[in-house]
Amino acid sequence: MEKRGKKVRVIAIDGPSGAGKSSVAMRVARALDLPYLDTGAMYRAVGLMALRKGYAVPLPPAFDGADLARSTIEILRMELGESAMRVWLGEDEVSGEIRSAEVSEMASAISALPQLRRILVEEQRRMGEVSGGVMEGRDIGTVVFPDALLKIYLTASAEERALRRLKQRKAEMSPELLKRILDEQETRDFRDSNREDSPLRRAEDAVFLESSGMTLDEVVKLIVDLFRELENGNSALPS
Repeated sequence: MEKRGKKVRVIAIDGPSGAGKSSVAMRVARALDLPYLDTGAMYRAVGLMALRKGYAVPLPPAFDGADLARSTIEILRMELGESAMRVWLGEDEVSGEIRSAEVSEMASAISALPQLRRILVEEQRRMGEVSGGVMEGRDIGTVVFPDALLKIYLTASAEERALRRLKQRKAEMSPELLKRILDEQETRDFRDSNREDSPLRRAEDAVFLESSGMTLDEVVKLIVDLFRELENGNSALPS
């Protein structure tokens, strides 16, 4: 998608697994009274549908996922809950199910499929162009909305990201489980950064935000303040 010059009222938050993108994006959306557009939940929903249809990782070489993406979009509904995104497939709420380790692995695998990605990207663009909003993922600022008013590349140290994922799963801390999550995270980071279509990378004009040691409130305030400065015509952003 080429830059068209005119900025879209979108905050694009990209970054690796476990960086806290969803938590930050939801809080920023609430603070600015903007829609929250959870692209990760979309890929997870398609991943869950793939599992329900009997697919497993690694995916069959001939599988492009296009039909699966289209059928999922038709029945997918998302809305912002009190503390997390609520997601339905038809009448079935899958908000918790899409956060499982198995679905995370499948979501990462299907997100590497070019035809499937193109279908979901078009849907994400449609949503953002209609209402603006806060959108997080891995290629929002580079592919989905290169015209976003504000782009953030949010990351943290590998260990801190793994600890956040452990907390999200509400699992009891153990060295073995932490190592497993670190290994899963490393695999996903490699896959996301090296896929042929829309790899994870920092947009040239994105603000690099290393959040290790920062509280959620501090990260949210920084992004909110940056967005308000841009809306007020101040284009001076930190690199």
